[in-house]
Amino acid sequence: MRRIALSLLALAFTLTGCQPAPTQTEQAQPEQPQQQYQWKLVTSWPKNFPGLGMAPERFAEKVNAMSGGRLTVTVYGAGDLVPAFEVFDAVSQGTAEMGHSAAYYWKGKTPAAQFFASIPFGMNAQEMNGWLNYGGGMALWREVYAPFGIIPLVGGNTGVQMGGWFNKEINSIDDLKGLKMRLPGLGGEVLSRVGGVPVTLPGRELFTALQTGAIDATEWVGPYNDLAFGLHKAAKFYYYPGWHEPGTTLEFLVNKAAFEGLPDDLQAIVETAAQAVNQDMLDEYTSRNIAALDALVNEHGVELRRWPDEVIEVLRDTNAEVMAEEVAKDPMMRKVYDHYRAYQEGVWRYHSLSEEAYNDIRQ
Repeated sequence: MRRIALSLLALAFTLTGCQPAPTQTEQAQPEQPQQQYQWKLVTSWPKNFPGLGMAPERFAEKVNAMSGGRLTVTVYGAGDLVPAFEVFDAVSQGTAEMGHSAAYYWKGKTPAAQFFASIPFGMNAQEMNGWLNYGGGMALWREVYAPFGIIPLVGGNTGVQMGGWFNKEINSIDDLKGLKMRLPGLGGEVLSRVGGVPVTLPGRELFTALQTGAIDATEWVGPYNDLAFGLHKAAKFYYYPGWHEPGTTLEFLVNKAAFEGLPDDLQAIVETAAQAVNQDMLDEYTSRNIAALDALVNEHGVELRRWPDEVIEVLRDTNAEVMAEEVAKDPMMRKVYDHYRAYQEGVWRYHSLSEEAYNDIRQ
């Protein structure tokens, strides 16, 4: 047996030696360089503006790092490449591969888009995230944007916003009549219905417009951003809560052709980075608003005012009327509203036993 084994081993060595040497083409080839992609990301915010403006910057940093430089994203603030309210068109037309904005700005293009930012007396940030990520909302959002060649991704949330800056107290619904206020989306429709004059302005124009009297009041986001814009220098009264925007979701808009041109791993990186930024923004606003509100009240003498109950009741009833009329005009808006409302009623039932019930007992 030993002699047989040795014979077989010798035969194996002999056969190996008889093999022809590998040709040059068969030798290990150097690894081919992977394709690199350069994307432009346009936003509706001033470059590096706290919160809103930092979300796209952080997204770009994460994508660049996770892709090892294979996909680099360059961020352009509002007006640097395209105006603040032309982000949607820029992404749709391929002028930029991505955008960062808020969906209610596009109500003139597709009214149903407003549900994917925030609607008056609607869902808060936690509820919106649940609806979009696990409740079927994202599929509807993609359906709404599909005709424009855009894929939406969640891009942050400010949480419940403040009610706005005023130079006079609001004691009754009559105090809103004739008042020119920067208020976008369906909130602006409600204001108009009760006699106010809604105005749409980009963030960088708010302070000057309020200071010069071009507008009588404005809302923006909350203490963190409002302090950065210096709105306390142009108005005295700060109202809460933000009935018009109870949980404003921001969005990343992605050009569909550009996205589908990426390999699978880079597509996953884009989606994962957007999800990370979505949570990061809410965390940041929750923390930063605390110190900012303290500064506004204690250092700058801002007077906080809660909306009177009777004013809120009128606004809520008016919102129901506006919503009924708006959804009757557009089949897609009706489809999204019915889905949104069904989820909202379900989550409110549950939260009445969890989040709200806990809030009632913890003080």
